[in-house]
Formats: sequence, C-alpha cells, structure tokens
Amino acid sequence: MQMKPLNVFPYDANFNFMRLRWVSLSIALVMMLVAIGAIAGKGFNFALDFTGGTVTELRFERPVVVDDVRDRLEQAGYGGAQVQTFGSGTDLLVRLRPATVEDGAASAAIDAAQAGETGGIGDDTAADIQRALVIDGNPVTVLRSEYVGPQIGEELAINGIWALIFVVVGFLIYISLRFEKKFAIAAVLTTLFDVMVVSGWFALSGHEFDLTVLAGVLSVMGFSINDTIVVFDRIRENFRALRTDPLTVLNRSINQTLSRTVITSFVALLTMLALYFYGGGSLTGMAEAMLIGVMIGTLSSIFVAAPLLTIGPLSVTKQDLMPKARDEAELARRP
Repeated sequence: MQMKPLNVFPYDANFNFMRLRWVSLSIALVMMLVAIGAIAGKGFNFALDFTGGTVTELRFERPVVVDDVRDRLEQAGYGGAQVQTFGSGTDLLVRLRPATVEDGAASAAIDAAQAGETGGIGDDTAADIQRALVIDGNPVTVLRSEYVGPQIGEELAINGIWALIFVVVGFLIYISLRFEKKFAIAAVLTTLFDVMVVSGWFALSGHEFDLTVLAGVLSVMGFSINDTIVVFDRIRENFRALRTDPLTVLNRSINQTLSRTVITSFVALLTMLALYFYGGGSLTGMAEAMLIGVMIGTLSSIFVAAPLLTIGPLSVTKQDLMPKARDEAELARRP
C-alpha cells in the first residue's frame, strides 16, 4: 500500500501569487520602514542582560503569587521589578535595573560597587528584598544575589550584533555556493526583512529585549532562510525543466511548495505556542519573537523572496540557472 503525502493544497494548485508581487513588495517595504523608524525613534526596552542591574534568586516554603510579590516590591521602592518563576513554583527570580535599584534603599551600595569598594550591591539589595517579602507562614530564603555591571551589558550587546553579522555573512556565502548570486542576495534581503519586522515589533510594543529574545531572532533567521531555500530549490529545478516565462516558473514553484511551507510553519507554531504558554516567564520573550518570526517568515518566503527575483538586477532567467559543465558531468556519472 502506497502512502500519499499530506497536502493542504493540491500539488497542481495555481494561485497567481506573481500577480500580487508589487502589492506584496510594497506592503513589505512599508513594514520595513515602520520597523526601522520604531527602532531608530523609540528604541528597545533593553532588559537587565544589556543594561546591568541586580539578579536575586529567592525560595519560598510554599508557592506564591507573582503579582503579589511584584506589588510588595513596588511598595518597598523597587518599581518595575521583573519577577519570574523558575524551577518549582516556590523559586523566584527578581531582576532590578540600575535606575530601579537607585530608587530603593540600596543607592549607597550601588555607588560603592561601581567605585570598586567592598560590600557590593548584591547583599544589601537581597536583604532589602527579603525584608519586603516577609509573608506570614511562608518564609523566604535568598539563594543568590549578584550585580551585573553596565560594562558587561554593553559587551553582550556588541556580541549580539556580531552574532547577527556572522549569521548574515554565513548565509550569503552558503547560498552563493549553492545557488546563483541573485538568489543569495534575494534570500538575505528576505531574511533581513524578517529580522527587522520582529525587532520592530519589540521596539513598538515596548516588550523587553533580552538575550532570550536575541536567541529567538537568530532562530527566526534560520527558519526563514530554510523556508526560502526550499522555494528557491524548486524554482531552480523548474527553470531547468520547463519551457515557459520566468513569472510562470516562479508561480508554479511557489504553488508546488505551498503545502510543505504551510505544514512546516503550522507545526513550528504549535511548538512556539506551547513554549509561550507553558515555558515560564524567562522564555516568553524568545517564544514571542519566534511566533512572530515564523508567521512573517512563512509569508515572506511566498510574497517577498520569489517576487524579488523579478526586479531589476535580481531578475533571473533560464540562462542564469542552466546546469554548469561540472554539474552536467556529475549528472552523467550517476547510475
């Protein structure tokens, strides 16, 4: 018994995506400009990973309500504290930014820590937090408290930028070797579009941007480039096999890979939704970045990547994608 592949759309579907290419590219350009404007104008709400501050781990005897803990800290002068559960429900992670800590009772300890004197901020802030969270019948213990200086945060930000540059350059080299250079440029532009839209969302929404979000953005780049390569691979095959105009080839290639694209994205979305709702507060940012990135990456592989191959110097022709002499020799040796 032969198993049939699962197809959401018929393999011979004929949706005319290329007819909408100017509309889709215009919408993508507007989204890109809005994202760049948000990043340049409003900026990111950087978390403690990049700004520095205090991290304190606490353990209660019994589970506590995170909102109640946050309210108690605000009443004690620690407004804007980040409170997350980790491990069991009795363990909490409290993050305080430098500005937040200075408003509390530990400003003198901060000055001493930044000046390199003894008796840093960690112990004093931990004691203040412990006193603020005294709950009858539910004692709290400080497991760890340490101060992250702004210098470390700056280094993390620089390393994150270098990581993005490394990934983009690596993608460009890989696709240039596997495909024609026009494909490489179109794929990198599409990936950068996905990254800018996800980053722009965090700038517009004001949601915290920490290291887990950066990891999510890098994952989005990987997902986006993988989706785009699948479509481009089918485009190359059809250019070599079909005798028709480039728009028809691009349109047919997208339709043939449409089911695969949708199914893969749907499964990835299920994973990200589970991570978002059940992964805990520390992974919310990463899951949010990947949720948005998967949706945008799926749409961009259909409505941005292929249409770019019809514009100006990126326009592909059959001559661009015909097998080179080396490829023909390798094909001839195959059984």
